[in-house]
Amino acid sequence: MEERGWEACDFIFVSGDAYIDHPSFAAALVCRVLEDAGYKTGIIPQPDWKDPAAYTALGRPRLGFLVGSGNMDSMVAHYTAAKRKRSDDAYSPGGKAGLRPDRALLIYVEGIRRAYKDAPVIIGGIEASLRRFAHYDYWSDTVRRSILLDSKADILVYGMGEKPILEIARRLAAGEAIGKIRDVRGTCVRVQGASGASPPCEGAVKLPEYAAVKGNDDSSLRAYAEHFMLQKHNADPESGRPLAEQSDGNRWVIQNPPAFPLNSEELDRIYELPFTRRPHPAYDKAGDIPALKEVAFSLTANRGCFGGCSFCAITFHQGRAVAARSKESLVREARRLAALSGFKGYIHDVGGPTANFFGPACEKQKRGAFCAGRECLYPAPCPQLKADHGAYLDTLQALRKEKNIKKIFIRSGIRFDFIQLDKKHGKEFLETLCRHHVSGQLKVAPEHISPAVLCAMGKCGHECYEQFRNDYAAQNRQLGLKQYLIPYFISGHPGAALADAAELALYLKKTGFVPEQTQDFYPTPGTMSTVMYRTGLDPRTMEPIHVARGERERRLQHALLHFDQRDKRQLVIEALQEAGREDLMGILL
Repeated sequence: MEERGWEACDFIFVSGDAYIDHPSFAAALVCRVLEDAGYKTGIIPQPDWKDPAAYTALGRPRLGFLVGSGNMDSMVAHYTAAKRKRSDDAYSPGGKAGLRPDRALLIYVEGIRRAYKDAPVIIGGIEASLRRFAHYDYWSDTVRRSILLDSKADILVYGMGEKPILEIARRLAAGEAIGKIRDVRGTCVRVQGASGASPPCEGAVKLPEYAAVKGNDDSSLRAYAEHFMLQKHNADPESGRPLAEQSDGNRWVIQNPPAFPLNSEELDRIYELPFTRRPHPAYDKAGDIPALKEVAFSLTANRGCFGGCSFCAITFHQGRAVAARSKESLVREARRLAALSGFKGYIHDVGGPTANFFGPACEKQKRGAFCAGRECLYPAPCPQLKADHGAYLDTLQALRKEKNIKKIFIRSGIRFDFIQLDKKHGKEFLETLCRHHVSGQLKVAPEHISPAVLCAMGKCGHECYEQFRNDYAAQNRQLGLKQYLIPYFISGHPGAALADAAELALYLKKTGFVPEQTQDFYPTPGTMSTVMYRTGLDPRTMEPIHVARGERERRLQHALLHFDQRDKRQLVIEALQEAGREDLMGILL
């Protein structure tokens, strides 16, 4: 600040992650966007939350504090699906755990309020976004209030925050008080209103109030499921209405309609801002920051996902409308990557939430909108869906032509059912993928084989994966390549009983692939699957659904997927006995 002649920052971003000046990290992305708009920004990464002076390191900001817990929810960052404490933190220098608190947003805002009582505070990021209303908290096994109320922040930015934060910044800079900024798209605000009255917001949809969803009786569980579906049906920027949730008598949380997603030109501009793509020099002695390794030489090509997986929060955070960057912008960024020290000729990824969703799913998505009442791919592909890999293929070809690039990998998600739907470019894309963009192994996510479980997950039927498995093998044989498919599976997902896990184990045995790792279902805020876990209901139909809720059943399901491990033998025996599948003991053990 002294070198730049600044007396004060306009905004100070307090972050739960170490500071890496790379567009994959929220503090860098938001602050570069604000800097580009002419604002003076500072970052306080991973402050010592036990020291009140930590929040004063850069003084008081002229316009306000921005607070984010990091690229992951702080509780997910700290605990496994079995609620065991993690021993490392990928977003901290040296991978060291313990540099951020549990429920980091609450702790950071409290610290800021102690240091600067009346400074404007705006919270955002994944932790704020997915906890913006009453939400099930797996770690305490309770329904918690909106994090906006618990934190006492002034505004909550949900979803991708560039447009909302620029609008808030413009109005604050014009002299508007933070308490008067109530109508920005992509934000939630606290409002006082009369107890039991209509929402203090014209045209708002009233959600079931907090008192109605926090209990464990049947009516509360159904209300919680309805609460989620009202949010889901109003997530479209074009048709979504404001939402209002009453909590503790006369306090309301008002959600303004979602911000429209950035278009291709806006994405190009943001990702071509002058990021150094390096950790701050202050970390030189502390060791590498593991989270940077995968993205250091990767290209973010798109945003949004219309996949609709029930267990994924991306659609609730980034939205379903997909926008992709231009080929020209990605080539320019690739050239900048190639000029960095440490670049050895390999681009690790050209993708996003789903790599081969490289553009809007339909004409409606070109406007940044999507259908509130149906999914693009489930239970069957929408007739308006346009499956086309042409633009992605052109982009990959242009990148391969760059002289300093030896190899380009695709490591973010591939939807194999979408490849099969593309009758024009699907076969060409699979050949290109196998020939140029796989490094011996391709990771895909069929997740399960049971029709009931796949239905709960919002995924295509198992026959889609079997077709892709055969097509992938045939394509590699034709190319004379030895490349393998590494499928990911989830155990303990709502809808999955021990019998389903046993069928999946049998399938793994027959196909000769037993995964080294599988994912236990993790009930994180903001997903439909978590609603199922909390309520025992499928919120789409309100029909009961089986939930592996206790630790024992979750352990048994997980063990079945690792039947070849000697230390799991007794658990596998118990699981097969309880499932009534003793006939499989001689096959699996």
